[in-house]
Amino acid sequence: MKTTTILLAEDHTIVRKGIRAMLENEPGFEVIGEAKDGRQAVALAIELQPQVVLMDIAMPGLNGLEATRQLRKSQPQIKVIILSAHSDDLYVSKAIENGAVGYLLKQSSVEMVCRAIHTVLQGRTYFSKSIVARLQHFNAERASGKHTFSTHAKALTSRETEVLQLVAEGSANKQIADDLCISIKTVEKHRTSLMKKLDIHDTAGLTRYAIDEGVIENSKQSTIES
Repeated sequence: MKTTTILLAEDHTIVRKGIRAMLENEPGFEVIGEAKDGRQAVALAIELQPQVVLMDIAMPGLNGLEATRQLRKSQPQIKVIILSAHSDDLYVSKAIENGAVGYLLKQSSVEMVCRAIHTVLQGRTYFSKSIVARLQHFNAERASGKHTFSTHAKALTSRETEVLQLVAEGSANKQIADDLCISIKTVEKHRTSLMKKLDIHDTAGLTRYAIDEGVIENSKQSTIES
């Protein structure tokens, strides 16, 4: 039997180890790497070249949605399956838009996860039944004009999205510069560009926008000061 190589991206160590143990009990699967955030997931995917990445959404520094977008651009041959606690229309829609070929909820059975992996490797997409139902509902509402999402996020570059998440998580410019290996001056330029593109002119506004757009979870935000 040919071995399927998998990378896990999940910020909670206990959850990540549990998923790994679950997969390695199944024949034909090999977990070749673990990432605790989106930035590490992208770096390890480029280095290790797994066939499949199981990607959480809510991760610090770089979330799974943006990590998926970066992987689609640089490593289109790698299949990304979202494995998340979130079934919101916003997250599902953005995951698909950013290149995910599967979306499962964390309460999914091991059989479903295995089925999803096999399915995407055959060049098809796989979504759990509850996700399919939400997609159908969302597409019907969008077709009727009742449900639309902001188009601002599409105009942001990957680096701007990274800076936005770090700003919303409460990081100062120096910390952002260190995390992204860029200068403080470059961080300031990205912040200025963000504010101009989004027509938002303070950190509190950027944080609220990041929450509304699913860049960070509401629970992960720092205290917002006007």
